[in-house]
Amino acid sequence: MSDDFRQDDLIIAGRKFSSRLLVGTGKYKDFAQTRDSIIASGAEIVTVSLRRAALDADNQSIQDFLDPKIYTYLPNSAGCFTAEEAVRTLRLAREVGGWKLVKLEVIGDKQTLYPDVEETIKAAKILVGEGFEVMAYTSDDHVVAKKLEDLGCVAVMPLAAPIGSGLGIQNPLAIEIIVKNANVPILVDAGVGTASDAAFAMELGCDGVLMNTAIAEAANPPLMAAAMKAGVIAGRLAFKAGRMPKRFYASASSPNEGKI
Repeated sequence: MSDDFRQDDLIIAGRKFSSRLLVGTGKYKDFAQTRDSIIASGAEIVTVSLRRAALDADNQSIQDFLDPKIYTYLPNSAGCFTAEEAVRTLRLAREVGGWKLVKLEVIGDKQTLYPDVEETIKAAKILVGEGFEVMAYTSDDHVVAKKLEDLGCVAVMPLAAPIGSGLGIQNPLAIEIIVKNANVPILVDAGVGTASDAAFAMELGCDGVLMNTAIAEAANPPLMAAAMKAGVIAGRLAFKAGRMPKRFYASASSPNEGKI
């Protein structure tokens, strides 16, 4: 069997993951559907907010449905609008669950949920300095992506389109430039709507894809999760295979020699 079909691990902060699909845990109708969808996705990393973590032993939490010994929990700072808020939230996450690997998200605009890159960079600098392994959600600006990498972020996560929009990758050129200039994993985060979007992200050379709404708001979330799993795998294989060149003219598949 070719090496291209053998183990192709995603490595983040020295940790190996066989799946390149990361999945959020919000917006599902209940925790059972969350569990079923994540199992179908094959994801090993799941994002969580502190509201869904086990803060109160008397209430059910996501940890009752997704074993933290099996899944890598990635606490995020979703809903934070300043560096101060984000840092405080992720410090609390470390106190609650001992989580060191975190997703940094600082929102700059309530309508589009676009990131505030200045506050993101500010927060990243503080968190990296405190020993956090930061995966940073950001815009599709390669200059900002490189700054986050240079600060010590273990992964950079540019958006494909506004969070929860399902619009797919709006600026593939920007994503390609980020990928080609990066020395850390690049994962598309936000905007994926269907499996072809996930495949396209991987075909551009991204190391992984993170999504939530695309699965949670599908008519059949577990089935969509399975589709996303297949899309990510197909896109990764296509990227590694190297696509044929695009041409502005026909190129016959059959040889002209020996024609009757």
